[in-house]
Amino acid sequence: MSGAFVRAVARAGVLAAALLAGTAAGAAERPIVVTAAALIDGTSPRPRANVAVVVRDGRIVAVRDRGAPDLPGDAQRIDLGDATLLPGLIDTHTHLFLQGEVPAEGGYDVQLLKHPLSLRTARAVVSARRALDQGFTTLRDVETEGAGYADVGIKQAIEAGYIPGPRLLIVTRAISTTGGYGLEDYAPEIQVPKGVQIVDGPVEARKAAREQLDHGADWIKVYMTHRSWTDEAGHLVSQPTLTVEELHAIVDEAHGWGRKVACHAYGGIGLQRALDGGCDSIEHGLDLSDAQVAQMLRQGTWYVPTLAVYYKDWDPADTPGGRRDRARVAAHAESFRKALRAGVKIAFGTDVGGFPWSESIAQEFSREVELGMTPMQAIQSATGRAAELLGMQGRIGVVREGAEADLVAVRGDPLADVRRLEDVGFVMKGGSVHRNSFGSPK
Repeated sequence: MSGAFVRAVARAGVLAAALLAGTAAGAAERPIVVTAAALIDGTSPRPRANVAVVVRDGRIVAVRDRGAPDLPGDAQRIDLGDATLLPGLIDTHTHLFLQGEVPAEGGYDVQLLKHPLSLRTARAVVSARRALDQGFTTLRDVETEGAGYADVGIKQAIEAGYIPGPRLLIVTRAISTTGGYGLEDYAPEIQVPKGVQIVDGPVEARKAAREQLDHGADWIKVYMTHRSWTDEAGHLVSQPTLTVEELHAIVDEAHGWGRKVACHAYGGIGLQRALDGGCDSIEHGLDLSDAQVAQMLRQGTWYVPTLAVYYKDWDPADTPGGRRDRARVAAHAESFRKALRAGVKIAFGTDVGGFPWSESIAQEFSREVELGMTPMQAIQSATGRAAELLGMQGRIGVVREGAEADLVAVRGDPLADVRRLEDVGFVMKGGSVHRNSFGSPK
């Protein structure tokens, strides 16, 4: 057998393999065309009528008119009829490892004291799926509440395709000070677990941030306030926790890693320390002063208000807890309106886990609108604006060429009734259809 013949056979084999690989790749890359009566794209001020979104390899490659002649003829078609299409929704404040704090079930404490980590992890898996079922394709999960680094494993399992769930940005353990977090009110000689990593002093604070970042935290979460109550005049008061020096060490370390810091802060001294220490986002922000709003604007600090959770499970009105609960809501409503009027950057967050995952996550939209947002502003707080907070603008929270193919759809017009977002019928994450109640693809 001549060398020329052997070389010819080898070349033929290479060509055949290339052709087969091209055929397989072509089959794998069959595009998807999703059509709907309207599109709210996450950043534009108005919806667009009669659209077709072309998806290939998990990304959006084109947004066209529904009847455009250049739509790929070999595509899988998903016709959503008269639905409104939106980007996958983003919740920037969740707790997968909490299942509501129902007093009859033992509240917060029972989850740390009696539920093994295996049970809490199993329930977190269910919670992640519930979020995706509701159209939330990305979550910033802001700490595990005593479950250590278990969120790292949940994130890995979702990314590897072992379990369904949203794209996760995780916080791991979160940070507070001695006297600054539960569990509390047990006999002092009994050592009980804490829901966060406890630090005292800038050295311990920096070390905790390093540990959490090293173990997989995408963000660092700190508690700048803890207990809250009302004073004699009925005003909300909140206990401060970390000092500016402790917080600054954490922020400096996180920013050095290219990461950001979220600060739980209700108001007063603790919230002021959060701003002075350089936090990237204020979580809750129940009681914002005019000066603090102005400082947030100057510094570009984000506001994640988590409104709806504070309307639940109030203590009786004539008790200290009941007075606190009502003062929280009153102060919070005014703070939200103040921040909105001033133009503070606001992102959607719910604190779900603080209330049960079986409830609607999207109930937050109604509270945002009730307190002054337009429906479009509320939707953008959970799409384009939330993506900006997460440093993922252009990649998620928007329907445009090059973005991740995260799409959801609802019947009718959510700009006319934002509660329609509580009944998402179509969910696509990364180009894969998770659920579709609008009919079968073709």
